[in-house]
Amino acid sequence: MGRSPPPRERHPRRDRPPWPASCAAAAVCYAEPVADSHASRPRLPTRVRSSRRWRPLFRFIAHVAPAAGTPRDLPHRSSTMKVLACDGIHDDGLALFREAGWDVEISDPIKDPAKLAQALQGVDALLVRSATQVSAEAIANAPQLKVIGRAGAGVDTIDVDAATAKGIAVMNAPDGNTLAAAEHAISLLFALARHIPRADAGMKAGEWPKAGLTGFELEGKKLGVIGLGRIGSTVARKAQGIGMDVAAYDPFLPASAAGKGSVPLKPLDELLAKADIVTLHIPRTKDTTNLLSEQNLRAMKKGAYVINAARGGLVDEEALLRLLDEGHLAGAALDTFATEPLQADSPLRGHPKLILTPHLGASTSEAQQAVSTILARQIVDFIDTGAVAGCVNLPPLTAEAAREVGPWMPLMSALGKLAARLVPAPTRLHITYAGRAESLDPRPLTRLLVASLLGSASSRVTPVNALQEAAARGLVVAETVGGDGDGFDRLLKLRVEGEQGAAREIEATLHRGPRVVRLDGVEIEFDPQAHLLLMRNEDRPGMIGLVGSHLGAAGVNIANFSLGAKGDGEALAAITVDRAVPESQLVAVRGIPGVLSIESL
Repeated sequence: MGRSPPPRERHPRRDRPPWPASCAAAAVCYAEPVADSHASRPRLPTRVRSSRRWRPLFRFIAHVAPAAGTPRDLPHRSSTMKVLACDGIHDDGLALFREAGWDVEISDPIKDPAKLAQALQGVDALLVRSATQVSAEAIANAPQLKVIGRAGAGVDTIDVDAATAKGIAVMNAPDGNTLAAAEHAISLLFALARHIPRADAGMKAGEWPKAGLTGFELEGKKLGVIGLGRIGSTVARKAQGIGMDVAAYDPFLPASAAGKGSVPLKPLDELLAKADIVTLHIPRTKDTTNLLSEQNLRAMKKGAYVINAARGGLVDEEALLRLLDEGHLAGAALDTFATEPLQADSPLRGHPKLILTPHLGASTSEAQQAVSTILARQIVDFIDTGAVAGCVNLPPLTAEAAREVGPWMPLMSALGKLAARLVPAPTRLHITYAGRAESLDPRPLTRLLVASLLGSASSRVTPVNALQEAAARGLVVAETVGGDGDGFDRLLKLRVEGEQGAAREIEATLHRGPRVVRLDGVEIEFDPQAHLLLMRNEDRPGMIGLVGSHLGAAGVNIANFSLGAKGDGEALAAITVDRAVPESQLVAVRGIPGVLSIESL
């Protein structure tokens, strides 16, 4: 076809031998594995003109908010970001947003979903504590929202599933209030043991209420800790420090974890039967709601105490009152409630065996400062660098890891869009991270590629909800980490299958920017980000000149013309042009003898 010999090698090759055949690839499949794509060792295709320099890298977050297919220009934001802070967020955290160039709007708690949705217009990030309820209705009507931040640990006041479905990241700051929450639980423990609230109330009423307020010592008593996360572990450590015998039950820890720490893990029924005091430190979920049901409360030893300084709804409050009245339980201390704020006429108020505090677990100046600054840094870093920390609906990604995968993100975004054009209705996607690409964290890259692939059919597919969207649309996504890079230092291999057995294979790497180096087994090189014409033609001399003349006469400038032989008398050409080519101009090219097909990608 009149091709010149391949030019001298310009791509980075590995300076080590290919991996031995015994080196097995590690595979992760999100639904069902797809057969690995065939690949032979590459030779670079003919280059007619050198390509342009490529733009800087995409940030991960650049693909979270806008519709896929319309990424922001890079690397700076095109407009000022805006954060709405509800529920009394500490000023130190808000100052960090202002220093980063954000607009900050402050609001009292907003409990009405319609009013919250109205307040979220034009808002990029929402900060809340426990008062504002972030419902699915509010999330659905917040088109610009990218991040919801909880200044604290519990996210049960946020509809995380609705946020994930909209591609919105949900972050919390669980470490910031760990000490405050643990110390509050310990303070309630002492208050129960020594009847401190009743003694204080009696003294202030002019009494000397010494009779009837005999307490008990904590040293040697059995403390049952339900939930051995950050706060529960801190409570256990402090309780051991005052001589208590501590055991724990954690519904989120495997049985194999028992005996590995300083706090022994016990089954719930055994823990309840032996503990003198039970303290709760777990999130409220569907499975943990009313964990201390009437049945479980009755399973506790007679005369035991209950402390809930975690989340409301973990204890059946009506059953708790009955067992206190019956004398089966000696007392309880509650900092959280099923309905907050607690109703003025609640029967919990005024009960002589109950100590009540108004959700003060995280209410220390140190904790409020810490959670606000931790959350602000997380959100700003997420927007600016792609680092994912404290995110409950995205896999964690450190700033260092974000820098490592950052240069690959433009490639993944471009490959997703290219694959969508080649296979408009994909049913299977298999991604292989080969060569030294195995050192990359594949999770954000796979999510970004899937979001880009599906984005052409939806205005709200982002890395946050990409895998859920894929499952909902019947797209099977699989990834393989490891394997030979076929001579390239790092190589990404994609196999995209569609209906009726249609399949396309793309192999790509980084070399002065994103590069496709093989398409459907044909060695061909082009930038997947550029305006592209893909041509299939007879492998015969003169085709470059004929096609180039037609495009040039139409005012189309060719930036790169890459050719590869298919080996069956046909060739494949990727023609990079400076602008989109209208269909009317492609009609003339299709009329050239030897051109079998040409399409604009």
